[in-house]
Amino acid sequence: MSRFLPEPSLPYTRQNKTAVLLLNLGTPEAPTAEAVKPYLREFLSDTRVVELPKLLWQPILHGLVLTLRPKKSAHAYQKVWLNEGSPLAVYTERQAALLADRLPNLIVRYAMTYGQPSVANVLAELKNEGVAQLLVIPLYPQYAASSSGAALDKVFEQILKQRNQMSVRTVARFYDDERYITAMKNHIEAFWSQNGRGQRLMLSFHGIPQKNHDEGDPYPDECYRTAELLAEALSLKENDYIVSFQSQFGKAKWIKPSTQVLFDELPGRGVAELDVFCPGFVSDCLETMEELAIEGREQFYAAGGRQFRYIPCLNTQPDWIETLASLAIRHLQGWCEPT
Repeated sequence: MSRFLPEPSLPYTRQNKTAVLLLNLGTPEAPTAEAVKPYLREFLSDTRVVELPKLLWQPILHGLVLTLRPKKSAHAYQKVWLNEGSPLAVYTERQAALLADRLPNLIVRYAMTYGQPSVANVLAELKNEGVAQLLVIPLYPQYAASSSGAALDKVFEQILKQRNQMSVRTVARFYDDERYITAMKNHIEAFWSQNGRGQRLMLSFHGIPQKNHDEGDPYPDECYRTAELLAEALSLKENDYIVSFQSQFGKAKWIKPSTQVLFDELPGRGVAELDVFCPGFVSDCLETMEELAIEGREQFYAAGGRQFRYIPCLNTQPDWIETLASLAIRHLQGWCEPT
């Protein structure tokens, strides 16, 4: 048996197309424990995500985590599930469709690092369509080994299996991209114009273990730079906003300050009206809609807060789609004319 995947039957002269592949984390196919369990198994088995020795982690994963967490996670997903499906899947699919409309000369697809549509299946489809040049954009503005790195690993794993390998370019980060900053600025200002503005703007990013940063992961530095640029664009003073990190998992030390700890502490510091936005998430998902907009709101009010405004992610905002288009056009130079 060949170690390489079968090549398409297309003539070599027709294997000349260019594609853009958007990558996101992934999601279970239904808000049930039965659907969540295999998704969590795949996600938490990735050594990019949990950097523990397999002999130590796998018994914990299968003996404890996958026994208790699927039911709890399924309950959380049920709170935010849309008629069309998981919010992350719905918004990612819409972003890909809108980007395809914006770049009609290209093939645009999306895939998930974990779950469906898988990177393996999407790359096989692109191969059969004659794609020879591939631009990969993980939908994570700030690079982390556990997000962008894990997503790109999936692509490279498939490229290693191709006999006739595609040419590949990647956009590993865009945390300081001018259009991305402007898109967030316009979105937040429009929200404030319609809904009012609190005393403080919290910019909540997903967290990573402190050990990862100590060993060279640039993620927190890129988060702080994004926050600095966004605050500057919004004309915010140092005391007008705060950067925090959410979604801590396990007992390891994670980067601080913790979003959840701040929900408890801020009312006692005199911040009774809080606006929350997530610059590291370009699509609303479980971590934004349930962890912050529902659980975070309840926690803040229980601590004495009076007003909690969650500002949705960029999702399908036109400025965000233009940001994606500009990233693609810039990184496709020399390959094709995208528009």
